[in-house]
Amino acid sequence: MSTAGPLGEFLRARRDLIGPGDVGLPAHGRRRVPGLRREELALLAGISADYYLRLEQGRDRHPSTQVLDALARALRLDATATEHLHGLARPAPTRRPAPRPERVPVGIRQLVGSWTGTPAFVHGRHLDVLFANPMATALAPIFRAGVNLLRAVFLDPSVPTLYPALTAVAANAVAGLRAQVGADVDDPRLTELVDELTAGSERFRRLWARHDVTDRAGGGSRVFQHPRVGELELRYEKLGISGTTQSLIVYHAEPGSPSARSLARLAPTAVGSAAQYP
Repeated sequence: MSTAGPLGEFLRARRDLIGPGDVGLPAHGRRRVPGLRREELALLAGISADYYLRLEQGRDRHPSTQVLDALARALRLDATATEHLHGLARPAPTRRPAPRPERVPVGIRQLVGSWTGTPAFVHGRHLDVLFANPMATALAPIFRAGVNLLRAVFLDPSVPTLYPALTAVAANAVAGLRAQVGADVDDPRLTELVDELTAGSERFRRLWARHDVTDRAGGGSRVFQHPRVGELELRYEKLGISGTTQSLIVYHAEPGSPSARSLARLAPTAVGSAAQYP
């Protein structure tokens, strides 16, 4: 962690992603920064350039709610990123409790295990797969219990074949990790994972430096290239599990579609009991 702290690093990263033309400012003359200048962002947020400089350099880490909202508007942050910005400005806890193994609630395990035709799994705070039903592992081996999804996306050589749209998958995975850990960027397990991926993947380094963040809950679509049944276009639903930092991921196909028929063909191969890690 630099002396700027998580708040300063976030502000700098997001400032670099906003060009003057994006916010109605002239872009004349030679510019030494990829995005907005500090004084330009300060002007847009209605604060002094000196005060913004203190925020970005980590010399003032507790701005008011009004200042944070003004910066969020100037940076064009969505609701999720704005909430993340506010979280970064809160004082970090002074004591860290001893880490405990993440355990999936019994009811969630029973529910996910009962879905014999629907791929579903649960991942934890650091995107480790904690529990997966047989359909999930039949769909993709990286969905088995014990796999870290982020490590798989960036370091597993089989993943580019699995995901034709790997660029979007990778960006979503990094933004998802940011959402999971929030302001707790000094988490030792997070530091270990980020260091490993930073050393092993240029793509990860670029994405992590952007400070993108996505909602813990939501949905979307994914295309899989399966070695046995071919291409599957599936919807996914991402649901936060109450009282935990865990998320439930469920994949499903449009009823009557070719992907639904292909998914049904996977069911007979999904043998064995649902697995939990560790």
